Amino acid sequence: MSRRHPAAREHRSSLPARLERRNALFQQWQSLLSNRTKRSRSGEMIIQGVRPITLAIAHGVEIRALLSDGRAQPSRWARDLLEDPPGPVVELAPELMAELGEREDGAPELLALAAVPSDALDRLTPTDTAVVVVFDRPSGPGNIGSLARSADALGAEALLITGHSADAWDPAAIRASTGSIFALPVLRVPSHREVLDWLGTRRALGEPWTVLGLDEAGGHELSAEDLSGPTLVVIGNETVGMSAGWREACDVVAEIPIGGSASSLNAAVAGSIALYEIRRQRRSTRHG
Repeated sequence: MSRRHPAAREHRSSLPARLERRNALFQQWQSLLSNRTKRSRSGEMIIQGVRPITLAIAHGVEIRALLSDGRAQPSRWARDLLEDPPGPVVELAPELMAELGEREDGAPELLALAAVPSDALDRLTPTDTAVVVVFDRPSGPGNIGSLARSADALGAEALLITGHSADAWDPAAIRASTGSIFALPVLRVPSHREVLDWLGTRRALGEPWTVLGLDEAGGHELSAEDLSGPTLVVIGNETVGMSAGWREACDVVAEIPIGGSASSLNAAVAGSIALYEIRRQRRSTRHG
């Protein structure tokens, strides 16, 4: 059965079968690598790398076009995708593929032009022990990708990016996530208010959510908190921490004890430790 999305069939007619020069279409695709505004306006992104492309397709991301370098002997992975493509295939000259792949060691076999997923909070369908991660105003796309990778690995059900922040669909974020950014809902939300409204509807259904903030001087040690119920974990900006709005919304602000000469932990690392602690507590409860 073909994976081809109906929208991809509609998009096919506007795309060339081969692209050999830096025309307006190529420049449009190239702008998606570095221009957040262009990504937002077009609703499209470029996905680089075998694992990110594979996971994007596996998790139902709409592929608007599969870009190929047209090599005579593709790998088995590329050959399988080209035989049953998830969208229209456009063959690019190798030097153009190398530019879009941001590689100096030659052209990648495939790249994907994909639709940016919806940011609607109704995409979230939490379980009764859900863990949802909030990253408040992150400044680095690499940290977003790293936290998405940990969230995927450690059982979180969603990652919400709030406030003025780096873009989750920046190629650097996608690369840092090694594709995990497509394995769970990752939503960009204007502020804490929209998330708290959503949380209020969940609590009105009787769900006992805890809002747990992380801070280097939280006053409560993370491991001492009961994190067995549905939990919203809030990680603040790498430099200034949580916003006042998030801090006020927290039921508890916890710290991760550290030593050595470091003044603080990297934000994505702190989030990963919190996710591990939640997972540890829940496994201990089940096995106890």
